[in-house]
Amino acid sequence: MPTLAEELVRLNVDVIVVGLTAAIPIAQRAMSTIPIVMAISVDPVGNGYVSSLATGLASPQDEIVSKQLQLVTLLVPNALRIGFLINRDNPTHILAFKSLQEAAQQKRLDVIPVEVRNARDLAGAFATLNQERVDVITISGDAVLFSNRREIAEMALKLNLPTVFSQREYVEAGGLISYGESVADFYRRSTFYVDKLLKGAKPNELPIQQPTRFFTTLNRKTADALGINIPVQLLVLADEVIEQDKLMMSAFGPKQT
Repeated sequence: MPTLAEELVRLNVDVIVVGLTAAIPIAQRAMSTIPIVMAISVDPVGNGYVSSLATGLASPQDEIVSKQLQLVTLLVPNALRIGFLINRDNPTHILAFKSLQEAAQQKRLDVIPVEVRNARDLAGAFATLNQERVDVITISGDAVLFSNRREIAEMALKLNLPTVFSQREYVEAGGLISYGESVADFYRRSTFYVDKLLKGAKPNELPIQQPTRFFTTLNRKTADALGINIPVQLLVLADEVIEQDKLMMSAFGPKQT
């Protein structure tokens, strides 16, 4: 990422849009005068990313994690041990893990963190989750995990483990359920900031916004494969229920109905 940031400086761009929280400080170090729009970020104030040259959108991690645990108790009411795939190189994951621990404590649930820094770690991570006898796996947003979302869904299904995610794309790839903001919506909304900056606005004149809506996505095929009966109230509240054949999806790419 530092190399890419330096290349953008050489190209003398007028504004840069950053889609990873971990990329924000790298862009800031490389670009002393180019304004930065955070299309997606987690706790930019607490992380010290907000400056006179940064503006954009932020995700409220605590609220999302709390809701995800509610989904866990609805779908797997007897769950006691929550597995969490964590990439400690990702500052977003550190915050998500702390939020999950705090929320789980209130519900008297145990959180089992398992390290994943790259795709090679996945097989060992799932073996550990199996040994730890976790009842469900939760996964927060991360570029490494997102790139391997199909493999993650397949590994979890082989172990008969329900999965709860923060982004619908994981569910589209075969995961069980997600709750969180829309990544596509974040990028669409980031164009507001780009437009304002190109018209002369200063970053510190544009307040950081949080998402106004969160989305729940369910994969009914995965629920059936896991033997989970989805509560009627959850089906009613879901923004999207994906009905897809997992084998067809793996062969031909995701297909939504």
